[in-house]
Amino acid sequence: MKARRRLGSSEERNPRDSMVSSRLSCSVLLGMSARWPDLVVSSEEQHAPMATVVDAPAVVPEKEEVAENILGGKKVTVVFVLGGPGSGKGTQCANIVEHFGFTHLSAGDLLRAEIKSGSENGTMIENMIKEGKIVPAEVTIKLLQEAMIKSENDKFLIDGFPRNEENRAAFEDVTKVSPTFVLFFDCSEEEMERRLLGRNQGRVDDNIETIRKRFRVFVESSLAVIEYYSAKGKVKKIDAAKPIPEVFEDVKAIFAPYAPKVV
Repeated sequence: MKARRRLGSSEERNPRDSMVSSRLSCSVLLGMSARWPDLVVSSEEQHAPMATVVDAPAVVPEKEEVAENILGGKKVTVVFVLGGPGSGKGTQCANIVEHFGFTHLSAGDLLRAEIKSGSENGTMIENMIKEGKIVPAEVTIKLLQEAMIKSENDKFLIDGFPRNEENRAAFEDVTKVSPTFVLFFDCSEEEMERRLLGRNQGRVDDNIETIRKRFRVFVESSLAVIEYYSAKGKVKKIDAAKPIPEVFEDVKAIFAPYAPKVV
């Protein structure tokens, strides 16, 4: 599957991209009862198929020359963690941090911390979240960049970002970092809605109307990001509808190359 490109008027879109987007829009209008079926690469597409937990273990590249990035010349491992709201990303990121030594950076948590600061920027962010909209890329990237620089680690889980193609392109351009792979938590809308309404965390976006807006925004905006990295063979998909321990077994298989070395 070829990536959908947003820049360059001379570039042609793959007709199949339009078909996928059209089918996905229909599923959104029908309540997305299926579990994102259009995000799965068909068996006919042999070029860079989307990985599953069967072939998912990540390959740690050998030492190579590292380009200048936000951490100077330091080798940086970044994993984008994507999935609908309520798919269990946060829970599994906590497990990955504990077992594999990554630093977890939640775009949502960073944005909510900015809201609590009472800044003008925070007020703008709060209003956008209440409306179920995506916060401008430059705002989120600045918060992520500051958190990465402050960290003494070189392995990061970036949770809930990039949300769309603009986010993806801007992040790579600003930080000069490309993700090692994308961890995609696949879960049905019904299951995610049940989880969100039951967690009672007192968040402004945990109401049924906003939740459903967030579902639509996630699917409509994130498809292009998943397609882009799928074309590069970088998407590792997890069945997130299973019980938490079973989901983590699949996650562990992917992160096995990053397990601490026993001396």
